[in-house]
Amino acid sequence: MTQLIDGLVEQMTTWRHQMHRLPETGFDVHMTAQLIASLLKEWGLEVHEGIGQTGVVAVLRKGDRPDRKMIALRADTDALPITELNTFDHRSSVDGKMHGCGHDGHSAMLLGAACQLAKRGEFEGTVVFIFQPNEEHGLGAQAMIDDGLFERFPATEVYGMHNLPGLEAGVLALRAGAIMASESLLEIQINGCGGHASSPHLVNDPIIPATHLVQGLQTIVSRTVDPSEAVVVSVTEVLTDGARNVIPSTVTLKGDCRTFNDATTDQVERRIRTLAAGISEAFDTLVEVTFSREFFVTHNAEAQTQAAQCAALKVNGPERVLLDVPPKSFSEDFACLQRVVPGCYVFLGNGADSRGGCMLHNPHYDFNDNILETGALYWTALVEQQL
Repeated sequence: MTQLIDGLVEQMTTWRHQMHRLPETGFDVHMTAQLIASLLKEWGLEVHEGIGQTGVVAVLRKGDRPDRKMIALRADTDALPITELNTFDHRSSVDGKMHGCGHDGHSAMLLGAACQLAKRGEFEGTVVFIFQPNEEHGLGAQAMIDDGLFERFPATEVYGMHNLPGLEAGVLALRAGAIMASESLLEIQINGCGGHASSPHLVNDPIIPATHLVQGLQTIVSRTVDPSEAVVVSVTEVLTDGARNVIPSTVTLKGDCRTFNDATTDQVERRIRTLAAGISEAFDTLVEVTFSREFFVTHNAEAQTQAAQCAALKVNGPERVLLDVPPKSFSEDFACLQRVVPGCYVFLGNGADSRGGCMLHNPHYDFNDNILETGALYWTALVEQQL
């Protein structure tokens, strides 16, 4: 197995801590992008900045036939709008922002692989390193695609990776097919006629149909969708314009729906609209339904999953690779890239103990530096195998 350049793990740790101390969110990742671009240029890669606003793309060509084949590797760069509660030296120095999902680690591992491959890589072809902003809002991947990502860098395969708390540190986990759910946002506004709480007979209370609808939505999972399909329909907010002694005129329900295929998403949306229309009509209220598809299903292609599996086994051996990890109900805009180019997304265990087991998006979370080496080795093995 390939050995990393002496001192590279320590360098990755330094880069990771630097990004962790100075987290940036959304598309506003200018300092992070500048750090990434400067390192890539230092190693002699062809660097393109400002793709999809603040995305960075680096190209590495090697061998006598560099145009023989092109593959892409992607890491996300943005942080979260969360106040960090950790006390270690590399904690966030920016109030209200932290790397609570490990994108600092993802970027550091891909930087490590770029350094390794630039200096010692043994392959014939072209690697495209994608450093993507604004994954958390699901906007960055599409922004880079719309900015000509795959027209300018026509990769035939794309690969991604995310750390996974609760999974033993350094274990690689993957599966063919759906590995992460789609996410759709739901908003239902029920309009009645409000008034004084002492005279309910003179108003048309929208709270009554709203409560019926909250209950009715739960039947989508239990009575509409095939039991073999995993579906989540959650009402997460109930908002009114009423007060203690005022029956409201409007109730707004907000929620979140997740599925593992587009057909089920279509089925869920149809049923939500049918329930909302029927219940609203029964209570003589008006209803408006907004169903916004925010994230697609992250779907691993068979051929690229086989490639990722081979690389994972080469790095970890069979005892530290899970080949049929259960799909996760969270979402990722890497799915946008996969809708253009076939690819595979894998998980890398962040740890199951106090060191790496804290859940993502928690103010006490931190990426586990002990897995940086495994991530960089996986990327390196994948490139040298595929090219």
